[in-house]
Amino acid sequence: QVQLVESGGGLVQGAGSLRLSCAASGSIFSINGMGWYRQAPGKQRELVAGITSGGTTRYADSVTGRFTISRGNAQNTVYLQMNNLQPEDTAVYYCYADVRTISTTTYWGQGTQVTVSS
Repeated sequence: QVQLVESGGGLVQGAGSLRLSCAASGSIFSINGMGWYRQAPGKQRELVAGITSGGTTRYADSVTGRFTISRGNAQNTVYLQMNNLQPEDTAVYYCYADVRTISTTTYWGQGTQVTVSS
């Protein structure tokens, strides 16, 4: 069993910053990609940022230049530094991890709310 635990969400004023963290634990042989999706009310879930085990990153156009994704030294944690937050960034943010055991399975965190006030 694999668990992803997120932290760091909350309420922030526009132009403020937050840092999200996500830690994976359980029966893990290795983790390939990790990252973050978000879902705003009435909208589809969308990719925010992802990072491979080799450090290659990708970002949604809407967050490029404002958000930075990174992984911890143990490779089972992922962080999302969010700067210059805007009201349109308000959403539930979900961490994911592509975990390799016998096969590769994508696991999800429970979600953390980020609310940006104008």
